[in-house]
Amino acid sequence: MGVPPPPKIKVVPTRLSHLFLRTLRDDPADAEVASHKLLVRAGYIRRQGPGLFAWLPLGMRVKAKVEQVVREEMAAAGAQEVHFPALLPKEPYEATGRWEEYGDGIFRLKDRKDADYLLAPTHEEVFTLMVKDLYSSYKDLPVTIYQIQDKYRDEARPRAGLLRGREFTMKDAYSFDATDEGLAQSYEAQRDAYERIFSRLGLDYVIVKADAGAMGGSRSEEFLHPSPVGEDSFVRTAGGYAANIEAFTTVVPDALSLDGVPVAQVFDSPDTPTIDSLVAFVNKNHAREDARAWDSGDTLKNVVLALTHLDGSRELIAVGLPGDREVDLARIEVAFAPAEVEAATEADFAKNKALVKGYIGPWSESGAVLGEKGTSKIRYFVDPRVVDGTQWITGANLNEKHALFVTAGRDFVADGVIECAEVRAGDPAPDGSGPVEIARGIEIGHVFQLGRKYAEALGLKVLDENGKLVTVTMGSYGIGVTRIVAVIAEANHDDKGLVWPREVAPFDVHVVATGKDDSVFDIADGLIAGLEATGLDVLYDDRAKVSPGVKFGDAEIIGVPVILIVGKGAADGKVELWDRRSGERTELAIADAVASITALG
Repeated sequence: MGVPPPPKIKVVPTRLSHLFLRTLRDDPADAEVASHKLLVRAGYIRRQGPGLFAWLPLGMRVKAKVEQVVREEMAAAGAQEVHFPALLPKEPYEATGRWEEYGDGIFRLKDRKDADYLLAPTHEEVFTLMVKDLYSSYKDLPVTIYQIQDKYRDEARPRAGLLRGREFTMKDAYSFDATDEGLAQSYEAQRDAYERIFSRLGLDYVIVKADAGAMGGSRSEEFLHPSPVGEDSFVRTAGGYAANIEAFTTVVPDALSLDGVPVAQVFDSPDTPTIDSLVAFVNKNHAREDARAWDSGDTLKNVVLALTHLDGSRELIAVGLPGDREVDLARIEVAFAPAEVEAATEADFAKNKALVKGYIGPWSESGAVLGEKGTSKIRYFVDPRVVDGTQWITGANLNEKHALFVTAGRDFVADGVIECAEVRAGDPAPDGSGPVEIARGIEIGHVFQLGRKYAEALGLKVLDENGKLVTVTMGSYGIGVTRIVAVIAEANHDDKGLVWPREVAPFDVHVVATGKDDSVFDIADGLIAGLEATGLDVLYDDRAKVSPGVKFGDAEIIGVPVILIVGKGAADGKVELWDRRSGERTELAIADAVASITALG
């Protein structure tokens, strides 16, 4: 006698009368962007604390659909899913130096035995150790493994709902190869998978050259979704160049000859502590021989900054850049990472009498001031535009005095060249593809060629085909899953509410039954059975004694892209099909409703 088949589970539509949901009429007080406002008001998420959100049934459905797209494309790219704890011991991060590098950016805690732990902001170390534990030969490689896991970062200013939180869900994948050629192939496979993921999710994206930051490694690219609410600035050209601001490199002009350059001349410049006041003064009192007016681009601005290193020590540096540019601290932080960068304080100046605030320059009549050989002993770095032979009007490091014709390579020598100036629209792209435009975007993915940084720190080696131990080379590939939910919401809404793309909508169809006649609900039940028979997932507004206006308002804000209205026309064999994407509302015969909806795609 055979074993009877298990009973079939009856599909029951999700009824609004029983759904754990409460829509809100007003925007949350702390919401700044549309996605934050609408996801809370429509009942997808609820705030638990700064940068912390609970996910409600509707939100869980959308999040799960995003994760499903990610999983399908990861599998297609040959990656295998694993899962690590969010709570991890200190030691692996200490071995790579990131326990200190992250500074205040991570959550640290101790267990009852006083051992140090952290809530992982990212998982490179433990992925590396897992492969080290299990694999020992080049024959085991390549391998790419990934997880979808919550991450934790102690954001100083969490904002914009899910776009910048303290807890967030992330897909992080890691590739392991025995050769650099293998890493290049693994990297391209993941990069291609990202393009498919974002295309399926209906998200516009730009791939930009990026700085690797605390992750380390060589090649680094970000996937940015162009958006006016984005926190990241990036540049792009009509010729195809794209980079985030931190990774943009200035086109370096050719060095100039020092022959015939006038000697530096110190002059009195009372009441000229700013670039504008200095330019006005020299145009009035020191006109150029060629009759061209001096402008701010002829001046050399010198800014004193303070670096706070990981050991807590504080170091002053100075940066020199053309006076028509502002300092960009984010770009400077890239050059000095992991040190923190801030403007020098009055206390810093008080301790360094060699600096005359408002009239600082790299040279004075008595010789060099800035740089390791200067009297201030403050390291001096310059913008790439400050090449040998360029002449500048700059501070003479004497009160109310400046100097003309201070020449790079003759009067001063910098300790290094760094990207320290703002990037402006119209600047030439480094690849020669033309002038750049500046846009804002939200980071939705990031891919890195990590190389051997983590493998070397943690001893991940395998035997190659000659029996020699070689260090494994790695790639890291991240997608912000919960951030993507917010990005999709940000890009898909109108003044009434959310309008989800079909791929991630919490339901395929929202059936709204209106009226007091039981026959309306009977007809709705029959249509729902037909819709579910075709494989569609249905949300059913079956609430009694709720007005049509309230039901329609909830349908608009919830954002299911296809709404079927069963109302007073049902008695005449008619229903109404409402396409939230286009806004069109079409009357249909009841008999044609299911076929019409399935045809929408």
